[in-house]
Amino acid sequence: MKGRKMGLKEEMALLARHEGVWEGVYRHYGADGKLADEHRSRVICRFPEEGGFPYHQTNIFSWADGRSEVQEIPAVYKDGKIWWDTGAVKGWATELVLDENHRSLVLYWQAAADPELYLYEMVQISDCGKKRVRTWHWIRGGDLQSRTAIEEKLVSRDWQAADAKLKRAA
Repeated sequence: MKGRKMGLKEEMALLARHEGVWEGVYRHYGADGKLADEHRSRVICRFPEEGGFPYHQTNIFSWADGRSEVQEIPAVYKDGKIWWDTGAVKGWATELVLDENHRSLVLYWQAAADPELYLYEMVQISDCGKKRVRTWHWIRGGDLQSRTAIEEKLVSRDWQAADAKLKRAA
């Protein structure tokens, strides 16, 4: 439509394919390749029409021993990337334009508490849009610290219902 400003979902159509609720497993490996940690995840990827952030992700982690953690990652859009700064981490995500199959995103994360620690993340979504895999390489001072492998399945496109459930639980 002429004169219509494109939104984030149009500008980053591959990212928009991730909209919804994902469940899976995070496995963290030391630089030696040995499993260091494993936990379940529920990740809510939103494109809210209201508010100051066109993208908002909530990561809900749970461990077998009963521990849990929730991370909120709101992001703004500029220069072909989404950008976040939660206080604990800052970074960006963009579509890998060289991927002619339109499956790959690249992310960069910088830890606020440890300026030498950063990671790059690769995300590949399946052609059907119902599965994705992610890998992280954690680097400090140029040395590999650890790797994270994540496998997820889409459980719902209805992130609004997931939000309502979170609010009721709070």
